[in-house]
Amino acid sequence: MRFKIRPGEDSFYGFFNEAAANLVRGAELLLELALPDADVAAIADRLKDLEHASDQITHEVYNKINSTFITPFDREDIYRLASTLDDVMDHIEAAGSLVYLYGLTKMPALPREMHELLSVVERQAQLTAAAMPRLKAMKDLKEYWVECNRLENEGDQAYRMLLVRLFSGEYGPLDVLKMKEVADELEAACDALEHVSNTVEQISVKES
Repeated sequence: MRFKIRPGEDSFYGFFNEAAANLVRGAELLLELALPDADVAAIADRLKDLEHASDQITHEVYNKINSTFITPFDREDIYRLASTLDDVMDHIEAAGSLVYLYGLTKMPALPREMHELLSVVERQAQLTAAAMPRLKAMKDLKEYWVECNRLENEGDQAYRMLLVRLFSGEYGPLDVLKMKEVADELEAACDALEHVSNTVEQISVKES
C-alpha cells in the first residue's frame, strides 16, 4: 500500500507547473520575434525576466527539498526535473538574445525551417505545461512523453533541413554563422524538452 504525501508537500507540484508555464511564455515570445515590426529589444528583456524567474523557481525547489523530510517522490528525480525545466528556459532565452544581438530580425525574412523549429519548441512547451498538473496523480502521462519524443524528432528534421539551407549559398557567411548559433540553441531547447518528458516517464514508472 502506497502512503499518501502530506498536504504541505504539494508545493513541489506548484513549482513544476509554474516553471512549465514560463516555458510556454518564453516559446511564445520567440514566435513573436519572427513577426514583422516586432519590438525585439522589449521581447529580449521579457525573455531575460522569464529566465531569472525560472532560476528563482529552481532555487526554491532546491531549498524546499533541503527543508522537507518526506518528498512526493525521489529527491534525485525532483532535482533532475527542476534542473531540466530550467535548462529549457536557458536555451529559449539564449536563442532570443542571439536573435536580438545579431540583428537577425532586420533580415528580409528568417528561413522557413527556422520558423518550423520555433513552432516545435512552442508545441513541446505547451505539451509540457499541460502535462505538469497530471504529475501529482501520475495518470494520463504516457501520451505526453510519446508525443514530446515525436516532436523532438520533428525538430531534429527541421534543424537538419535548416542547416542544408544555411550552407546552400543562399546566405552570406556571417549570416550563416549567426543563424546557426540560434538554430543550435533552438535544437538544444527541443532536446531539453524531451529530457523533461523522459524524466517524467522515469518518475511515473517508479511511482506506478
